[in-house]
Amino acid sequence: MTAILRNESGKLLRGSLTLTGLLVMLSAFFFVVFPTIQDEAALFEAVYPEYLLLLLGVEELHTIEGFIGGYLFPFIWVLLAGIYFAYVSAGMISRDSRTRRLDLTLAGPVSRESVVLEKVGALWVPLVALNLGLAAVLLAGVAVLGESLDAVALGMVHLLGVPYLLVCAGIGIVCSVIFDRVETAQATALVIVFFLWLVDGLSQLNPDFEWVGDLTPSRYYDPSAILVHEEYALVDAGILLATFLVLVGLAVLIFVRRDI
Repeated sequence: MTAILRNESGKLLRGSLTLTGLLVMLSAFFFVVFPTIQDEAALFEAVYPEYLLLLLGVEELHTIEGFIGGYLFPFIWVLLAGIYFAYVSAGMISRDSRTRRLDLTLAGPVSRESVVLEKVGALWVPLVALNLGLAAVLLAGVAVLGESLDAVALGMVHLLGVPYLLVCAGIGIVCSVIFDRVETAQATALVIVFFLWLVDGLSQLNPDFEWVGDLTPSRYYDPSAILVHEEYALVDAGILLATFLVLVGLAVLIFVRRDI
């Protein structure tokens, strides 16, 4: 019953470790430049345009919490990891459909619903790898800089970030069951996640259109609020989880009804 889950988990292991390694190195680079940013925080906020600061959620950049929440997490987690989860998920069904491997899978005693659910379940591999890798580099970077970071806040910023990544994966899996070409599915999912992230930031520039940002997943995950103010938006995380379940349910419904 779990053969697909095990197989997909194995496929994702190498890519997950590669992604984690790249993001760890990128995070380490951010920590290298932190002392300079800390000294020039006021100038940074004055020079950069308002829309960019809103996109990044920059707040109290001179503190390690503000730096991680407003500079590191928006790039590493919200943008890059979100795009990765959408991209990988978008290839789960479409790739097997394109190579006709899906015909062999469905020829066995397995339902279409379980195919989708087990493939989505395999995302535990990049989730665990990314969380452990990023947490390790954050703790090491903070220690090297002689700073301190609240352990509870650090744990919560990772935990509450999981529903956001799952929504990105949900967008990808929906694209995966809609498009037969894997390139089209992955490109569409990537563009959607990036576009939603962009809309969230830009909508905050105009109060008349700020409501548009409520339709984007990144609006419900604020690393700066968690690390700087220790505000844990559990309701927002619940909304993201519900959205993820709706997206998976939609993907299952489309996949069950489509011709292979």
